[in-house]
Amino acid sequence: MEGKLDESHHHRVEIAMEIHKVETPPKRSSLQKLKNRLKETFFPDDPLRQFKGQSIRQKWLLGFQYIFPILQWGPQYNLNLFKSDVVSGLTIASLAIPQGISYAKLANLPPIVGLYSSFVPPLVYAILGSSRDLAVGPVSIASLLMGSMLRQEVSPTQDPILFLQLAFTSTFFAGLFQASLGFLRLGFIIDFLSKATLIGFMAGAAIIVSLQQLKALLGITHFTKEMGLVPVMSSVFHNTKEWSWQTILMGSSFLIFLLVTRHISIKKPKLFWVSAGAPLLSVILSTLIIFVFKAQKHGISVIGKLEQGLNPPSWNMLHFHGSHIGLVLKTGLITGIISLTEGIAVGRTFAAIKNYQVDGNKEMIAIGVMNVVGSTTSCYITTGAFSRSAVNHNAGAKTAVSNIVMAVTVMVTLLFLMPLFRYTPNLVLGAIIVTAVVGLIDLPAAYQIWKVDKFDFVVMLCAFFGVIFISVQEGLALAVGISIFKMVLQMTRPKTVVLGNIPGTDIFRNKHQYKDAVSIPGFLILSIQAPINFANSNYLNDRIMRWILDYEDEEDTKSHSSLRYVLLDLAAVSAIDTNGVTFFQELRRVLEKKGVELVLVNPVGEVMEKLQNAGGTDNLLQPNMLYLTVGEAVSSLFSSMKRVSISQD
Repeated sequence: MEGKLDESHHHRVEIAMEIHKVETPPKRSSLQKLKNRLKETFFPDDPLRQFKGQSIRQKWLLGFQYIFPILQWGPQYNLNLFKSDVVSGLTIASLAIPQGISYAKLANLPPIVGLYSSFVPPLVYAILGSSRDLAVGPVSIASLLMGSMLRQEVSPTQDPILFLQLAFTSTFFAGLFQASLGFLRLGFIIDFLSKATLIGFMAGAAIIVSLQQLKALLGITHFTKEMGLVPVMSSVFHNTKEWSWQTILMGSSFLIFLLVTRHISIKKPKLFWVSAGAPLLSVILSTLIIFVFKAQKHGISVIGKLEQGLNPPSWNMLHFHGSHIGLVLKTGLITGIISLTEGIAVGRTFAAIKNYQVDGNKEMIAIGVMNVVGSTTSCYITTGAFSRSAVNHNAGAKTAVSNIVMAVTVMVTLLFLMPLFRYTPNLVLGAIIVTAVVGLIDLPAAYQIWKVDKFDFVVMLCAFFGVIFISVQEGLALAVGISIFKMVLQMTRPKTVVLGNIPGTDIFRNKHQYKDAVSIPGFLILSIQAPINFANSNYLNDRIMRWILDYEDEEDTKSHSSLRYVLLDLAAVSAIDTNGVTFFQELRRVLEKKGVELVLVNPVGEVMEKLQNAGGTDNLLQPNMLYLTVGEAVSSLFSSMKRVSISQD
């Protein structure tokens, strides 16, 4: 058998005699390296590329278009585009008006603030945003987060003015944080919210939001201020005497109606207008019923009188001092991250469908400036909402003008139609919220995560149950912490695999994956599949020594030839640090004492450069110990072994 192996490898030597030299990377100064690293970290999309070779006038024009995307598509705007945008704008307005009122109540804010937040922010986004489909306004999750976090220290009923001030200030800090991420090109920070984390968090938050609506749907007046599943359900069943059959009957009827219309639009996307118009129709019908039958006198609570007029300035209500500054900073940071993640994800989803690009950094700036401006005009946190954006997309929106049309419609409502909402029952707002958040529970995506990655599924469950049983922010923090732990674990415990030869070829692959791959006598061939740094160099050293012990044990049982070479395939090692260099040097010294030689295969540019700079007596880049491919290394070294064996004979 061994003779056959020798013969087959001798044949491979004949066909692969030419050994290619491993080239060293070109010399670069430290300044050039720093410049390249900064560019790859902060400017991977190379935004300045479009300015190359342009005249001064053209550069100024491109600069303004980059800052204000409306200047890019505005000159080509025509009547046909406007017709499409008017239809989509009016359609999303019919959804935005009832949702705006509902989400403001979810945030424990006056309902009128929800309409204010559906007027100014869309106008700002239309000028600065790069998405054609994103419909901006208040969203359920951010509303829930802001309301629950601020309520921990300030009561919205006992001190409504202070609560409103803190909401506006939190929105200001959220916008400032969002815009800063865009200006400083630090968008990768929001990538710490993995898909699994978001799916679990959104599903948990959707259930918490829905449970909060039981107060309105059952007619309960004394309801818990806590968010968890247990206290909410306890509050529901401890206050059964407050249940109102009129409220339950009317609320469940509208909830079923809204859920049916949602189901129709999902099954037949062309009927998007059915679910888009259903909330406004529900508000109109329920308001008429309350007004005609005087139902507010029979235990059904209504919104009451709403202020008429456009957004009053609120810059004087921003609260930058006092004992609550820490609270507004924390609230702004968390709601800012969540709303930014949702807005960018929604924008990219519809951009992919229509085959155009959405600039993530532009979106961060647009959403951030939108919230900063909003905080000074009586608006609270806003972003791109999935439900409204889906309706906007299905209604045929062509540009961000649909947001302007929506804002104008809300403006008309604020100026002339506010008295009509006086008898709108709270139960219909609760039904609208439940219908909107049901779509956040994505069971197919959860099942897909289970099939692909069990650890991610655990992360998802931690986010889900953390939100339901602990709190919204603690559940999110728990899931992010576990995700970071997973990332650290992957970094500190990199994967190493043993490679074997595919018979009849010079290809080497993972022996665990390719069952027909065979070991080469005298060779231990390992592939390291991660950067080598201070966090994992000790582990790699221990793991490689264990591979060597396993080889020696196998050698004793199968009478293999003694180990002569340890080959490290470094193709997947993208970087090393000083600990990484020390790792190679110490490994080589340990192996030399065992009479084994260390061979490096295909080190990439940065790795090659640092090993070369290390130099000295521990030069790791000797020509006879450095090869371009595993196949060439085995061919060359195996031939040397045969020549030594023949000369000794």
